Amino acid sequence: MKLIFAGTPEFAATALEALLAAGHDVVLVLTQPDRPAGRGMNLQASAVKQVALAHGIPLHQPERLKDPATHQPIREACGSGAELMVVAAYGLILPQAVLDLPPRGCLNIHASLLPRWRGAAPIHRAIEAGDTQTGITIMRMEAGLDTGPMLLTSVIDIEADDTTGRLHDRLAALGGRGIVDALARLDALPVVPQPEAGVTYAGKVTKADAQLDWSQPAAALARKLRAFNPFPGATAMLAGEPVKLWRGEAVSGQGAPGQVLAVDANGIVVACGEGALRLTELQKPGGRRLASADFLRGTPLKPD
Repeated sequence: MKLIFAGTPEFAATALEALLAAGHDVVLVLTQPDRPAGRGMNLQASAVKQVALAHGIPLHQPERLKDPATHQPIREACGSGAELMVVAAYGLILPQAVLDLPPRGCLNIHASLLPRWRGAAPIHRAIEAGDTQTGITIMRMEAGLDTGPMLLTSVIDIEADDTTGRLHDRLAALGGRGIVDALARLDALPVVPQPEAGVTYAGKVTKADAQLDWSQPAAALARKLRAFNPFPGATAMLAGEPVKLWRGEAVSGQGAPGQVLAVDANGIVVACGEGALRLTELQKPGGRRLASADFLRGTPLKPD
């Protein structure tokens, strides 16, 4: 099939690679403009752009798609035979005028089991909430936020030690397989409206979200550590200093929230509103991620 593809990060790049490997002819790629990144804040191409360049696929990188003039490359691609647009984590809202251009519509690869976790950060929020399962939904796009009817779902378990980074990679691979399967069976797949019950929204993750409050239960904080790994990294005050916390587990313990209860080879145990959190991987501002034993060599801590 001749396709247009819209996506930006690694999740979308995995799907684009899968479509190309399956023999689809991607005639145009939409991705967000290059953004400053890294310590030098140099302009960096998105993961999707890098795949498109490697395969010689024409690119379109508008800042937004409100201006009808920005629709012209899409209109031309459809005029030259593109039948359908596949969208994955693009990051820009597609107006109805764009959704209407491909003759066979637009399909979205969404990293949750809709209608749960519509929105920008479904992987983070599923882990943060303590969900035991998630998956991929292939859906027909409409103007609402992830509200369109579903064509195909694939379910996977969320493991007890899954971080967002690890779960992301599994879901990206699942999304690539799912969209290839959906296109192969497009005319035979049932179109199922999303149920009204069970709708939740996965708001964009901010650094403020990742600031831990020691008065919360340890189990909730342990989920946040996994949910915000690798981005943006959970942060908290520890012995009066801001520290990024990358790995830890809920354990038994009691004390004033934020109190250091124990420091040993197994980690740093901090009292929470309910139970305690054993921290096993930490990072000081400007430093490297360190196992707790290495962290303690440079930052001596004692139980309060």
